[in-house]
Amino acid sequence: MSAMTGASDAAGLGRTRAVTFVTPAFLLIAAFLVFPAAWTIWLGMTDFRLTGAAAADPQFVGLDNYRAALTDPSFRNSLWLTVVFVFGSAIVGQSILGFLIAWTMRSVPKAVKAVVETLVLLAWILPSSIVAFLWVAFLNRDGGTLSAILNTPETAWLLEYPMGSIIIYNTWRGTAFSMLLFSAALGAVPPSQLETARLAGASTWQQFRDVVFPHIRGHILTNTLLISLWTFNDFGPYLLTAGGPDHATETLPVFIYLRALYGGELGYGSAISFIMLLINLAIALFYIRLLRERRTSAGTQETPADTKADADEVLTAAEARNIGQ
Repeated sequence: MSAMTGASDAAGLGRTRAVTFVTPAFLLIAAFLVFPAAWTIWLGMTDFRLTGAAAADPQFVGLDNYRAALTDPSFRNSLWLTVVFVFGSAIVGQSILGFLIAWTMRSVPKAVKAVVETLVLLAWILPSSIVAFLWVAFLNRDGGTLSAILNTPETAWLLEYPMGSIIIYNTWRGTAFSMLLFSAALGAVPPSQLETARLAGASTWQQFRDVVFPHIRGHILTNTLLISLWTFNDFGPYLLTAGGPDHATETLPVFIYLRALYGGELGYGSAISFIMLLINLAIALFYIRLLRERRTSAGTQETPADTKADADEVLTAAEARNIGQ
């Protein structure tokens, strides 16, 4: 009987002890994730404000806040700016720069690699307030470092090029994660396959396309998913521009802060927060589906004992491409 009880779960603890072990985790999840999410959904269906009559006696308004948000030009502008910010600084900026650094660091002396990786990591681990202060000083019109380097003392970078400024700032700030992930992925690429491609006369681009990319495709999807979600929810631009000038950098997190906390419209801000949550879920499900399709495809095509066959295929593909060119 005890054996049957112990075999009722994977760890062999028995149902009672297993429930006892996981109960604290479930309580923490409920307290810090489920309850805040449910509370946000409820607030989004009220006219709750920080001050006034609506603060003392909020009224249930149903989906009015959601309808107001979807027809609000300011919300649509904020959503578009967020898409531009995510695409420019995460999908293009951080992914490409992180991969280029990881790819270049494979063939440099260890001392140079250590210095470069340390500098890139510093940008990631420094507090956001310090990094924002450094970038404001760097882009300042009066005595800014960039203006001094380019000899353009009258250029107000944060005012004249606000979106470009925060995209470059966030790219510099967050590249470290992509660099670390791609460094690990490139380290797992079999050197024998790269050597075979080089012996076949494959160029650097052909080596990446035919050897490296098939091995790191899953890592690219994972990296893109994570940095897209992080950037979509990033509040960092507010530290540089406070959403200005003239709402030019008012991404969704900044828009919610200005309307919900600074403007006092907690009900409206909560509704937008829930819309933002749904967008995050859609992004995550999209990338997860791509990742699953990639793994399923790889699982149906790959067989065990393909070590030598892989090298032969690389050699054949490289030779065929060289002949065709």
